[in-house]
Amino acid sequence: MTTDSTKADDIALVIEEAIVSGELAPGTVLRQEQLSERFGVSRTPIREALRRLAALGLVSFVPNRGVRVRTVSREELHEAFLVRAELESLATEIAAAKMTEESLHELDAAAKRFSRLTQELRSREPGEERRTVMGDWVRANHAFHDVIYRVAESPLVEQLAKSARRTFSGPAVWAPGDRSIDGLYLRNDEQHKAIRGALAAGSPAGARQLAREHVLSSFEMLETILEQVGAQPRDWKKARAKPRR
Repeated sequence: MTTDSTKADDIALVIEEAIVSGELAPGTVLRQEQLSERFGVSRTPIREALRRLAALGLVSFVPNRGVRVRTVSREELHEAFLVRAELESLATEIAAAKMTEESLHELDAAAKRFSRLTQELRSREPGEERRTVMGDWVRANHAFHDVIYRVAESPLVEQLAKSARRTFSGPAVWAPGDRSIDGLYLRNDEQHKAIRGALAAGSPAGARQLAREHVLSSFEMLETILEQVGAQPRDWKKARAKPRR
């Protein structure tokens, strides 16, 4: 029997996926009546789903304005990347000692799918042509790292890392940018391959370092994309004028 609580879980998962993939951009208003109609449920599970998303930091309740997909500042994004860099590198280091042939095959499959989507993305014209594959690209990116999380078997590290990831996943993909960014997408793909190589070699220290560098360089890609398309968070230009710490 499906309860309102179960419905809320399912609805929250669908909306979270849309936010993380970039299909729902920061600042998007989520109206309960529209969501209720879309999912064919009463407003009770909708309200509960939105509360759960707010607890994850994905949406915010604005007085007299409803619920919006959260817009974060440059400093918040930078902090999220720093947190994820440490947790991601820790999970990757742990996974290096636990990798089996089966998990390496799974990681290979995820890496190859990400490579195919990266090539497809770079082959398309900037704008709407690229936007149609961005959701699949970011999901493939997550799938690669999710294999590592599963192998590491460190639930708290995984939970905290994914919480940090939710902070910036949407902004990183809803604006694919022009061809000047192609090299950054390619570098991202090459870093996945390097991480896979370190894991296959059973090198915990090497895997950890590569994973950390990968996450931090991804922040550079995000900054470049946001600056290029003029879709900066509320204090982006002001923060970029400050010296880097």
